Amino acid sequence: MDSNEAIDYRRALEALRNGVPNREAVGLLGCNQHAAEGAFQEMLSGVPALMPEGKQAPGILIAGGFGAGKSHLLDCFEQLALSQNFVCSRVVVSKETPLFDAAKMYAAAADAASVPELRGEALREVAQRLDPKSARYAEFSQWANGTSSRLNRVFPATVLLYERLGNDPELVDQIIDFWLGERLSVAPVRRALKQIDSLAAYSFKAPKIKELAIQRFHFTSRMITAAGYSGWVLLIDEVELIGRYSLLQRGRSYAELARWMGRIKGDVCPGLATVAAITDDFGLAVLQEKSDRDIVGTRLRAKDTDEYRAIASRAETGMRLLQRDGIDLKAPDDATLLRTYHLLKEIHAKAYDWTPPEIPTAEMSATRRMRSYVRRWINEWDLMRLYPGAEVRLEDEGELKPTYEQDEALEQASESLAENS
Repeated sequence: MDSNEAIDYRRALEALRNGVPNREAVGLLGCNQHAAEGAFQEMLSGVPALMPEGKQAPGILIAGGFGAGKSHLLDCFEQLALSQNFVCSRVVVSKETPLFDAAKMYAAAADAASVPELRGEALREVAQRLDPKSARYAEFSQWANGTSSRLNRVFPATVLLYERLGNDPELVDQIIDFWLGERLSVAPVRRALKQIDSLAAYSFKAPKIKELAIQRFHFTSRMITAAGYSGWVLLIDEVELIGRYSLLQRGRSYAELARWMGRIKGDVCPGLATVAAITDDFGLAVLQEKSDRDIVGTRLRAKDTDEYRAIASRAETGMRLLQRDGIDLKAPDDATLLRTYHLLKEIHAKAYDWTPPEIPTAEMSATRRMRSYVRRWINEWDLMRLYPGAEVRLEDEGELKPTYEQDEALEQASESLAENS
């Protein structure tokens, strides 16, 4: 085995020790959540089949405790989707990327996109693979120009210019920048439209980013398929962070979750497939104990505007999704633990060119997470390798649980984003 292989094994071990599995770790350990994996494969299969009907594949919600393997499962999903020619975007809900802000979500998804067998800025590479002479591009252009797309006229205008003036690299760069979320300078677009005698057909003002946020998701999912990919997979992690928002921001987050998961009638995004991961106690701790299920809709409707009435209805759909539709991650059984133990022992042996000794198997616990077992085994082997002959005793880790207490700093950041969006 060469030194590069050993380094890959060491990286995998460090990623697993820290609870952030990388591609090497995922490839070595695989996925033991067969029910979730089966549901994900079914969702992927439905994406291209539903697109001609203008339908979105219903999203998947996975639920598990801290250390149960949600991030590892999302990594497995990403590798599976990439192997089937999907573009994937991993988005972690955070202060900088609140779930309720579609513009921030799009920016994060565009920045995090991965493309099969391509390096560089993924979505830019996708856009550059568009072939204006292809049948796919013709269908894409027809959709963008149709009234059913509900796009701002700037989108079909740029699609036309990409087709007709593709030999102008500066203009093409400006168009792709806009498609990927940047602001658009209207003047050069109008000059280009005038150049091809199409200015009168595409009348528009400089659009606002907030107005374009949802449209960008629709446009990009279609652009991805027009470039020859199977679709766009959106993997949303740490959804439970919304439990620390203010009540109104939680309501808006529930509403947006329902949208991403394709649960809003008349507002679906064909070509997009979403998986969201959340802690398994969220329903009890937030929907019930904080009474969100009972009061969020009422508080939103009290704003007495059409916008907030629509948000209230969508929020209730999102809360029902969280309460009823999650796939609970399976706790590791004896066979899974034994298989993982032997795999990790083999990886550690190859990483450091030694023979790791056997470690007495810890008692199975209904509350103990896979991450706890994995970290214990890796740490014990490290200590045994570094200090041969020493007696090694590691204390069991306590059960870590997320907090759902309202975070004022997070709330202020969220409110500021809402006011400026």
